[in-house]
Amino acid sequence: MELSNLTARQMFENLAANPARKRYGFGTRPMLINVDLQCAYTQPGTYVTAYETDPRQADYVNRLAACTRKLGMPVIWTYVAFSPSGDDCGVFGTRADDPDALKNIKIGSDRAALDPRLEIGPGDVVLNKKMPSAFFETHIDSLARFHKVDTVIVTGGSTSGCVRATVVDALSRSFRTIVPIECVADLHESPHFANLYDMHKKYADCIPVQEVFDWFDSLA
Repeated sequence: MELSNLTARQMFENLAANPARKRYGFGTRPMLINVDLQCAYTQPGTYVTAYETDPRQADYVNRLAACTRKLGMPVIWTYVAFSPSGDDCGVFGTRADDPDALKNIKIGSDRAALDPRLEIGPGDVVLNKKMPSAFFETHIDSLARFHKVDTVIVTGGSTSGCVRATVVDALSRSFRTIVPIECVADLHESPHFANLYDMHKKYADCIPVQEVFDWFDSLA
């Protein structure tokens, strides 16, 4: 195993500045998947489970959503929420049962609600997922195939959890996968940048959001 004195942030920044491999690049038919931008994770002043990496995250995501809709392509918003018993959380929910635990984000609760700063379009798809990946036991894959999607843009949180799981599943389905850096967030800096590093090296193009906006402009 290679050892390093660099921080996770430094490792990601070095990789981004000196890529060892070519990018996956963009296609022409995007799907936007916004992962778990719900109050439990986006309102640090209210919930201990919440986090913020870039205060402009919601603004950027809204703009990406508008760009995707303009092309007539799918915009997906996921959230996690569970039944009163929490058994639909499965083994994933067995590590904790305190009020802030994952299994205690209940369907219809304030913690499950999408952040009010988000602009949800009438034709957008809102999905209650149960597991880390947005693809797991949802119809996202079939929706992508129907729309002939070739590029999946993933935003939301956490970078080290549900974003990464969704990214791996998108790449596994042979979609070009894009992670706009300013649009993903995590509770701690180290796992955030460690997972950006890992995704950028293997599974996705983790790039500045402005590059994504520029690409959308080229499609207009």
